[in-house]
Amino acid sequence: MPSAPIAPRPLIITTDAELLDELVRLAAAAGVEPEVAPDAVAARRRWTAAPMVLVGTDATAGCAVAAMPRRRGVALVSRDLDDATVWQQAVTVGAEDVYFLPDAESWLVDELSEAVNGRPLHGFVLGVAGGRGGAGASTLATALAVTAMRTKRSSLLVDADPLGGGLDLLLGAESSPGMRWPEVATSRGLVARDILSQHLPRVHELTVLSWDRSDQLDIPATAMRDVLDAGARGRELVVVDLPRRLDEAAEAVLEAAQVVLLVVPAEVRACAAAARVATAVQAHCPDVRVVVRGPAPAGLDADVIAASLDLRLAGQLRPEPGLAAALERGEPPARRGSGPLSRLCGRLLDELLAGRDVGPAAA
Repeated sequence: MPSAPIAPRPLIITTDAELLDELVRLAAAAGVEPEVAPDAVAARRRWTAAPMVLVGTDATAGCAVAAMPRRRGVALVSRDLDDATVWQQAVTVGAEDVYFLPDAESWLVDELSEAVNGRPLHGFVLGVAGGRGGAGASTLATALAVTAMRTKRSSLLVDADPLGGGLDLLLGAESSPGMRWPEVATSRGLVARDILSQHLPRVHELTVLSWDRSDQLDIPATAMRDVLDAGARGRELVVVDLPRRLDEAAEAVLEAAQVVLLVVPAEVRACAAAARVATAVQAHCPDVRVVVRGPAPAGLDADVIAASLDLRLAGQLRPEPGLAAALERGEPPARRGSGPLSRLCGRLLDELLAGRDVGPAAA
């Protein structure tokens, strides 16, 4: 029988025990097994063949003396952001990138994974916002993520509305163990990929990042960007429930989103409020589409509402008897796969994700 091919292994060159421990941990987070060399002499055999080479700042002088050949995929790694010599050291060893730990952990994990496994699927980021308070945006966002998982599309549900009460309540998962935004935003020593795959609540195979019941009402935009980037790698869909009043984290979502769905009840005052929300959202994401909720009064049908907002009509959500009672019981919306909400979500996902390659399901 032919032997199985040996998986490519990135190369780490360092004698710094603490740096080595950090790099081995990050390689494990990326799902790769590195090869370790203490110096350039020991590394020479693997220098050219390794898909990526990480050189600690303690090893740069040795690599320069050994005259290691120039190649692509060499990175210098430092734990000292104030070291003014780092950039000169990078030139000395021919490094294309410099990573300062711990700040660059997420980036390095992604680069290690891509170096070995190739560039993964980058999922569709979909924002959902309400045209007015109580429009039903959180319900639609949750139903879209639930429908995605029910139809075998790997997905992540992110709650970006600190005043929304928490999407875990809509999923009946308020008691489920796992990290919420305040912990995620202040975590150190954990990369975003680790958090999403190992530390968030999972409800019926759906991973959700929600708020807790504390007084913290904001998160750094950098934390939101890290979560979205890690969530979209290898997943087909990331659904984000947006607040109506945009903060920096919400703006980061809009800049990453391909499409935003604006939920507007079929009411005159709701249309007036939605016009203001649409203007704010379009400043960051040009593709905003309307989902009209409920039966329309005479002369105010879904097409008229979309035209009044100068937005594309994505669909109309008809009344669904029993939905409100099911949500109060903690039953996730669209879980059963029947009813107007499920049908709308299925159609929207088919249209938005049409033609996109399906990547491996992410935990």
